[in-house]
Amino acid sequence: MENNKAILEQANAAIVKGDYEGFLSHCTEDTEWVFVGERTLQGKEAVRQYMAEVYLEPPVFMVEKLVAGEDHVTAIGKINLKDDSGAAASYTYCDVWRFQAGKMAGLQAFVIKD
Repeated sequence: MENNKAILEQANAAIVKGDYEGFLSHCTEDTEWVFVGERTLQGKEAVRQYMAEVYLEPPVFMVEKLVAGEDHVTAIGKINLKDDSGAAASYTYCDVWRFQAGKMAGLQAFVIKD
């Protein structure tokens, strides 16, 4: 459990630095990301394309709480992203990550614009 938290923290540190491939190295090839009420991404390549589209600049986020249990880690916090026009937008999120053999195999994300 604690190991999965450490993996997520390492992956998040890579994202903040703009090292998206470093982040993706922590994901399984068949990772599935479900943005509840929005879209589902199937596989690492779909996540890579999503990052290229959405993370025009590395996101700025603050994890307020990490809760680990068996093969899941839940992260609650705030994230700021820039849109196509360069304007910053703030969101509150709850990410539920599923781990498999030390890698992030799935995400269920609840994201609400502040």
